[in-house]
Amino acid sequence: MRLEGKVALISGGARGQGATEARLFAQEGAAVVICDILQDEGSQVEAEINESGGRALFVNLDVTSASDWQSAVAKAVETFGKLDILVNNAAIYSRVPIEHASEEEWDSIIDINLKGVFLGTKHSIAAMREAGGGSIINISSTAGLVGSPRGGAYTASKGGVRLFTKNTAIQLAPDGIRANSIHPGPIDTDMIADNIGTPEGLAESESRVPLGRIGTVEDVAYGALFLASDDASYMTGAELVIDGGITAQ
Repeated sequence: MRLEGKVALISGGARGQGATEARLFAQEGAAVVICDILQDEGSQVEAEINESGGRALFVNLDVTSASDWQSAVAKAVETFGKLDILVNNAAIYSRVPIEHASEEEWDSIIDINLKGVFLGTKHSIAAMREAGGGSIINISSTAGLVGSPRGGAYTASKGGVRLFTKNTAIQLAPDGIRANSIHPGPIDTDMIADNIGTPEGLAESESRVPLGRIGTVEDVAYGALFLASDDASYMTGAELVIDGGITAQ
């Protein structure tokens, strides 16, 4: 198993992409700390993993709260003895054009998508250093690589995640802590459900993807698994693009 003996903390782990990552990491031998504000859904993922023979703990986490992050990391170390892997997965999305976006929406998206990554990283460093190193995986987006006709705050937040990851990689390399970003294209989650919820919308979305299909949460989870594992031990500050070829055009 590729994560045998490791401990992973995943934000936004109660459903969708984060829950899939949690289940896969557990299958690969990691103890998983599932963090989210969704208590019922997160507890259900915790129960599923534990009942299947894995090790999991749900912790209520608002990613914009420094004290919540401190508590989550402390519970990970208290329960499982250390912290090796951090997946900053939690995010929200908006397509509102710049001229129609409110300041409140901008602040909310930047707080969750970018500040949340900063806080998670900041408060995980000491535990990872104590463990002798680790892997930080920040879920960005193709919107962090190229511009979009939609939104503004989301693109800004994901571009910020991309460059923050590179700073993290450089600063923490002497501690044996790696940091890489993942850049998914369209993935079949609630985030784009209104885009692909009709046959016409699905066909239009798929027509923009060279591989001809919308990505799955498993596509992204396996990328995160690779970066979390020792298979990626010489990778830091890198961008793993999982987009079916969209940004290659």
